[in-house]
Amino acid sequence: MEKSLSNKRQFNMLEGRLWSKLPMFALPVAATAILEQLFSASDVAVVGNFTGAASTASVAAVGANTPISGLIVNLFIGVALGANVVVAQALGRRDQATVDRAVHTAVLMALIAGLMVAIIGEILAAPFLTLLKVPEDVFSLALLYLRIYLLGMPVILLYNFESAIFRSVGETRMPLLALTFSGVVNVLLNLFFVIVLHRTVDGVAMATVIANGISAAILFRRLTTTHLPIRMTPRRLRIDWQVLGQILRIGLPAGVQGAMFGISNLVVQSAINALGVVAMAASSAAFYIEVITFDILNAFGQACTTFVGQNYGAGQYQRCRRVMLLCIAEAALAIAFVLALVVVFGKPMLSIFNDTPAVIALGYIRLMVIMPAHFFSMVYEVLSGYLRGFGISLVPAILTVIGVCGLRVAWVQLVLPLAPNFTTLMIVYPVTLLTTAIFLIIATCVFHPVRKLEKA
Repeated sequence: MEKSLSNKRQFNMLEGRLWSKLPMFALPVAATAILEQLFSASDVAVVGNFTGAASTASVAAVGANTPISGLIVNLFIGVALGANVVVAQALGRRDQATVDRAVHTAVLMALIAGLMVAIIGEILAAPFLTLLKVPEDVFSLALLYLRIYLLGMPVILLYNFESAIFRSVGETRMPLLALTFSGVVNVLLNLFFVIVLHRTVDGVAMATVIANGISAAILFRRLTTTHLPIRMTPRRLRIDWQVLGQILRIGLPAGVQGAMFGISNLVVQSAINALGVVAMAASSAAFYIEVITFDILNAFGQACTTFVGQNYGAGQYQRCRRVMLLCIAEAALAIAFVLALVVVFGKPMLSIFNDTPAVIALGYIRLMVIMPAHFFSMVYEVLSGYLRGFGISLVPAILTVIGVCGLRVAWVQLVLPLAPNFTTLMIVYPVTLLTTAIFLIIATCVFHPVRKLEKA
């Protein structure tokens, strides 16, 4: 009875029309990421509108931490994706024993890793901000926000690993519902801490940690009661070293791949900081808009990984290829729609975070340079997800180091000094994203996993 119930409720990735199932999977993932960004953006909006004379410095302080938090979270989201692939492939093979071991290993690993990151991060917080060249009038606020945020790393990582586990079986609505509830709490706490208690960045940081704890607790409870094959029993939480090795083999390169964007953004953020507080505030406000597009294309990349993982496990190789092609086509349509909205409503959107004319002008420049380049990001993300679904994870990570991190560092060091202005700095994004997309196209053609598997 339990087995039939599990099969009935499980999202079937192995049969049926892909063109409708891929959006059914991807759109809740995108909505979850977008809501997460919007709730994070409430930090910027609240301190930007309700902290009086300190508003610009507070916005800049939160924005200065974005690359650091992005670096940490993206690293472990990649590792969590390794758990997603291991579970998805095991489900395709109908290997429930591996599914059980992977779920319990992933949850415990998230808690241990979160605790370690919190401890190390508290020690390195000030040196990180110094390395980013955060101005003195912003430094103390930025450090206060970062220290509080780092305390929440155990629950932040736990939520991301739990979400990856749910998505491995196609359950993308539960992470969305958990985040929606906790996000509303986050916004209310932001307003309470800042308006009622007259706090600044420390108030919004505390609200973020509390909200992440709520979403992690909701998913933890759901994992212990679900009838899906990913059910977790707390007393069975332990590290299975063989499964951990499989998770890290796929997830660690994927995490490094995501972290490379974070590292390169640290370099770019350092250059932005050197341009002054207005440039910092403009970049921070624009980021929360442009990242919506990235969340959509990243969701199709995750859909590609999960669908390919299950179909690869089931030996349905041609269906894996169709997944990739449909993800590219559907993601391109979604990006085009969002880009049109941003072109028309970009400046009013920026004014939500900061209504200073100079900030809006620079923020719109960033949007118009980076947003069209997300078509290159889409190709890169989907092809990376496609290869990762087969367990090929190291090559995309290496290509990211070269195409993103290496070229962005070179641009900041060699090109920016020739014309040291905001526009020159922003052009680094389309140049590096296009280069990385070309690298991934070549890699996909070289590896051609479907053809090799069929020959084998």
